[in-house]
Amino acid sequence: MKLHQPLLSVAAAVVLALTVSGCGGNAEAGPGGSSQGGSEVKELRYQGWANSVTLPELAADLGYLGDVKLKWVGNTTSGPQDIQSAATAQTDFGGAFAGAVVKLIEAGAPVKAVVNYYGEDEKTFNGFYVKEDSPIRSARDFIGKKIAVNTLGAHADAVINTYLRKSGLSAEEAKQVQLVPLPPNDTEQAIRRGQVDAGALGGVLQDKAIAAGGLRSVFSDVQFFGSFAGGPYVLRTDFIAKNPSTTETFATGVAKAIEWERTTPREEVIARFTKIIKERGRNESTDALKYWKSVGVPDAGRIKDEDFTRWGEWLKTSGIVTKDLTPANYYTNEFNELAKGK
Repeated sequence: MKLHQPLLSVAAAVVLALTVSGCGGNAEAGPGGSSQGGSEVKELRYQGWANSVTLPELAADLGYLGDVKLKWVGNTTSGPQDIQSAATAQTDFGGAFAGAVVKLIEAGAPVKAVVNYYGEDEKTFNGFYVKEDSPIRSARDFIGKKIAVNTLGAHADAVINTYLRKSGLSAEEAKQVQLVPLPPNDTEQAIRRGQVDAGALGGVLQDKAIAAGGLRSVFSDVQFFGSFAGGPYVLRTDFIAKNPSTTETFATGVAKAIEWERTTPREEVIARFTKIIKERGRNESTDALKYWKSVGVPDAGRIKDEDFTRWGEWLKTSGIVTKDLTPANYYTNEFNELAKGK
């Protein structure tokens, strides 16, 4: 599988993380530090997603973050970019695919996962779509073809690689499948125009594409793996050590938002998302919200070993790790009160 480096390499992210540690930060405190008065940081800088409401944003709107406030600093382009920003102290937390978290930590980044924030189930999943008349119908048909993904080294990359290898393709054959990074909003049209042979689509973008007709799914991650947690939010380890109460408020607040989405009628969830987007004034569209189906995250965001070990083979074949994973190095459920049954 042809791979290219993300915009900001993991190595560069780690160097920056070590360089800027203790420098800059928000108005209350430096990255990972407490304010001059000794109290914990109460404002968390973060990146959002255009036209979407993230779990922390929902948690804040529902009052689950208490006296902890969020400070939006812009929108992210991908999960790996988001956690790199957290590692380099440009933000205070970021979320990404579990395999990308492993990659960053194995490269030396001082971050730790505290709560899962996305997952796949029978309602919410990533499908890999082609045009209706495409000859691609099996893993072997992808040889020599181009597949659009939102970024390299993340969820879609790992799913495709695992699908190809478990479907019988050799490493050499899998290398002939080219992954093309494209913004998710551009993927549907790239498939329709023939710029790529297939593309990964999830969430509302998937539903909009299906509603428009002319595309079909070859496979999906939930068909291949069943329901699973996809990725966690991470914070820097120095931030966690100096701000344990804020960390607990954040992780538990996200967990409560997960459960609110899971137990609240769909129409009410969509109405709440619509209100949040309209009130924050970022010149966004709410049109796609009508396609929302489920939160997809199991177990109130509780992180498990298998959330990382599931991708062990891909991580090894990609050269990200050279030995068996030690999941305990990557996460803690200590700060998620719902994960502890409280």
